[in-house]
Amino acid sequence: MNSALKWKLIAGFLLVFIAGGAVGVFVTMTIAHQFMVQHSPIGPAMKNRLRWQLRLTDEQMTKIGPIIDKTGTQLEEIRGDTGKRVRDVIMESHRQIAQYLTPEQQQRLKQMEERRQRWMQQHHGPWHRGGPASAASPQNTPAAETSPQ
Repeated sequence: MNSALKWKLIAGFLLVFIAGGAVGVFVTMTIAHQFMVQHSPIGPAMKNRLRWQLRLTDEQMTKIGPIIDKTGTQLEEIRGDTGKRVRDVIMESHRQIAQYLTPEQQQRLKQMEERRQRWMQQHHGPWHRGGPASAASPQNTPAAETSPQ
């Protein structure tokens, strides 16, 4: 095997390896985005899945539809409550951390929180729990608190 052919093979393998890595990153990011950002209503998805997997008739769907709707509503409430709990834990940790930060660091922390709120509103809309109505008020943000002494 001559030297030129050997280098062409090495370059080809490297190119395939890099292309595979790029595809892997793209697929991972796409899947992660769907799981973390796009929440569709649970009820209709449950109905469709049950209808398809159990091969339910229209009569059966009419009877179980209200049960699935109620379940979907309850699960959406759980999803919202969980999100609120997560936001509350993060806000509390920021409040506790803020007492050890300089005023400049507190301002940066406040800017981080504002960016997160804007991101949530852009990706979940103002209807999302924790949107403008339940967002942290200025007096509750860490930067508004003063550090001891």
